[in-house]
Amino acid sequence: MKKLIEGSMAVAEMVKLCRPHVIAAYPITPQTHIVENLSQFVADGEMNAQFLNVESEFGAASVVLGASAAGARAYSTTTAQGLLLMAEVLFNISGLRLPVVITCANRAISAPINIWNDHSDAMVVRDAGWVMLFAEDNQESADMHPQAFKIGEDSNILLPVMINMDGFILTHAFEPVDIPDQADVDAYLPPYKPVQFLDINNPMTFGVLAEPQWYAETRYKIAETLEDVKPVIEKAADDFKAKFGRYYGGLIDTYRMDDAERVFVAMGSIIGTLKETVDDLRAKGEKVGILKIRSYRPFPKEKILEVSGHVKEMMVLEKAFSYGSGGMLQEELRACFYGAKNQPKISGFVLGLGGRDVPPSTLKKIYEHSRGKVISNEFVDLRQDVAQQGSPFAMKF
Repeated sequence: MKKLIEGSMAVAEMVKLCRPHVIAAYPITPQTHIVENLSQFVADGEMNAQFLNVESEFGAASVVLGASAAGARAYSTTTAQGLLLMAEVLFNISGLRLPVVITCANRAISAPINIWNDHSDAMVVRDAGWVMLFAEDNQESADMHPQAFKIGEDSNILLPVMINMDGFILTHAFEPVDIPDQADVDAYLPPYKPVQFLDINNPMTFGVLAEPQWYAETRYKIAETLEDVKPVIEKAADDFKAKFGRYYGGLIDTYRMDDAERVFVAMGSIIGTLKETVDDLRAKGEKVGILKIRSYRPFPKEKILEVSGHVKEMMVLEKAFSYGSGGMLQEELRACFYGAKNQPKISGFVLGLGGRDVPPSTLKKIYEHSRGKVISNEFVDLRQDVAQQGSPFAMKF
């Protein structure tokens, strides 16, 4: 059934259909509406799950870790400082090979305090051993949840999955979203059957001390599994398309890229604005397209190379920055093409930090500004007037 619904509500509705046994979360803007709706479903008897009120995001992550270790399907959601407070436990969840699903309503990191969208929070924990998916719109955000459980709970994978949806831009936006029937979701996502779990009748230990002669092997197995998960992500998307008729790509997706000589590369909700921009540029005869990175972890190197053999220039747009190094997505893309037969010019632009608007006009300026060039880590739409006045917020680049 199609509903005109807020993004957070759509996610809550889809999580309900996934039948988690345990939900634990602590409210934080802009994630709060997801938690409120889930707690209401449980309170009203619409959802057979245990909802635990906790004292912090660290507590929420610890609860879903314990629940998953006990064999339950477990879910949480957070954002920004809350995700950072979870960081210690996130590494434990992946290290214990627990298929928890967390929704991150992406938000900027303080200080200064900012509650609006960018991808700084998710990028902080990009090396925690989680599968990390980024959604373009609210329909994809909702539909990612049964896919995420299906991916993580695969007996050959058993890794946690983080679904990233842009805070406010998606969480608080009202869009028509198709919410499927429970029977259809049940047919797509079977009940979770844990391979191993805490059981008094079959005692085992989780999270033992790993001395130096064993620790490296645990890290290696996570790295190996994050490669093994690539076809599982693709299959989950293909199976979802077969069941529900909706497809957003597997590891990646492309838009008007078949004959494109220049390509925008990005993640998240900016893809929608890019499609409008590319359509306008195409109408003017420009051979331009979009490469959407849907899976940031694992990074889809092989798929990128597969679709980019004819591309001459790439313009990477990212809403995060590694201080002292540069844009993470652009550097991963450059590494992806290292030694490849075709090596397009790759330019990187940092934009939308702290929720700053990114209209089509800005994207068109980037398109013209980068033509024939290689640009790295250029911050877009800085307020030069403020910087020149010696404001305490002035920044030098």
